[in-house]
Formats: sequence, structure tokens, C-alpha cells
Amino acid sequence: MEVAGPPHQALYFVLAYLPLQQLLQMSQVCKSIRDSIRDDVLVWLDLVVEKPLSRRLTDRILINITSKAHGRLRTLALLNCFKITDDGLLKVVIANPLLTKLYVPACTGLTPEGVLRAVETLAAKSTNSIRIKINGIYNIKKEHLLILQSCITKTTESKPRFYHKYWNSSFRSIDEDARMMDVEVCPKCGEIKLVFHCPKETECIGCIQCIPRCDVCGRCVSDEDEDNQGETICNDIVCLDCWLRLPKCNHCNKPFCSRHAGEQLDPLGSQGFVCEDCQAKSLTQHGQE
Repeated sequence: MEVAGPPHQALYFVLAYLPLQQLLQMSQVCKSIRDSIRDDVLVWLDLVVEKPLSRRLTDRILINITSKAHGRLRTLALLNCFKITDDGLLKVVIANPLLTKLYVPACTGLTPEGVLRAVETLAAKSTNSIRIKINGIYNIKKEHLLILQSCITKTTESKPRFYHKYWNSSFRSIDEDARMMDVEVCPKCGEIKLVFHCPKETECIGCIQCIPRCDVCGRCVSDEDEDNQGETICNDIVCLDCWLRLPKCNHCNKPFCSRHAGEQLDPLGSQGFVCEDCQAKSLTQHGQE
């Protein structure tokens, strides 16, 4: 029986580029890979926690994982990690003064005051510019925003942000946004929210609650003008131009928007797709027959 040799050396070079979930899975393959992941600081310098791990992340686990960077953590991106508290975040920040990216969108266990303490702690310990993403944290006020802005040592020219390129809230879409802070004062309602621009109207600027936008192209869509909207399976807003171009269910003639396109079911031998509702109705009818 042939005995398998150690992993190829090239494998170790890709470890630093793996998402956290895959990295943890790789650590269970064999002892040599597990030891390499455990001992290699470079693997842990940029920590990104997304679904499905985000729902399981606690303060204790976060502190344990970030300790593997030995105080050299550069990026801490916690997306929808609702179990993380102010105390847990502060402990990680104190132990990692070199952080330049602090992304905690939809971490609803955090408070504005807790985020302020974390950012002020970083600003006091480092001269590096800090990028902050805090959309989805409750009760952020204008006074919080002013203090956070004062902690950012670098300002960048704000480029237009388009809804259809940002709605998926993935790390990539958030990180590609060059703003030092993601939220701002909406010019329509005055609330602290994500503010989007319209690709077609230069003066059309506001949060998604004030100005509904097409999920596919990002243009503004008026609730009052139903003739310019198309009905979708997922009930998201799609302008008529985009609706006409989207593939549609073979039965109900409704499309999915880009965000939910992966939910379409492709029946064998069909050129289109069948949505889940139509498939369920079809199965029910066949069962009754």
C-alpha cells in the first residue's frame, strides 16, 4: 500500500488567501497543514468573518482567533456578527493597535458608544488612517458621526456609490468602497445611513428608504410610477428596462432580480427556469390528479 507523502509546498503559499471557513477546514486535513496554519502569522493578519460563521462568532472565539496575529492584525471585518459586544471589540482593538480597517456592519450587539471607544483607542495608539464600516449598528447619531470623522486622519474624495454594486453587503463590495467611513447624513431625511447616487440623475442622492432604486442598474424608481417598474418573483424593485432583459420563469413570466438569481430552478430539458412557487403549484396539481 502506497503511503501518501506530505502536502506539496506550493499549497502553503495559498493559505493566506483562503476565506476563514476554508482555512479552518484546511486545518483539519493533516497535522502539517494544521501546524502551518496555527504558526503562520501572515495567515491571520486580515480577518474576515462572513456567513455562515458570523452567526456563531462570540467574543471569546474572536479574541482567540485574533490572538493568532500576535498584535499585528491589519483588517478586522465582522459582517453580521450579532454576538460580538463592545467589550469584546475593545479587547481586540487594544491588543491590535496596527488595525487600519475596522468593518463591523450589522453587528447589532455593538453600540455607537462601543464603536467610538474602539476607534478612539485605535486613533490614540496609531498614526495610520482607519477605515470604518458601521452600517446597520443601531442609534448612530450625528454627534457620533462627528467624533468618528475626527478620528480619521485621512480623507478621500467621495466617489458616487451605486446601490446595485453595494447591496450584497459582501466583504468585497464593502472593501471596494473607497470611503473612509460608509455612513453619512442622508440629504433627504437627515438620518445616518448609506447614501446612494443614481447612475442617470446627478442630483438624485439619498438613502434607499428615501429613494427606491432598481436592484439591477441602481437607477431611482418612483413608487408612484408603476409603469416604470416590473414585477419580480422576489418582490424586489426592478425598473422596466432591466425587467425586459432579465430571464423569466417559464410559467408566471416573472424574473428574479440579480440578487436572487441563484434561487431559480432549471428543469431538465428546458431553455428557461421555473420559480419555486410555480414548481410547488405544478407538483400540487400533479398530486391531485
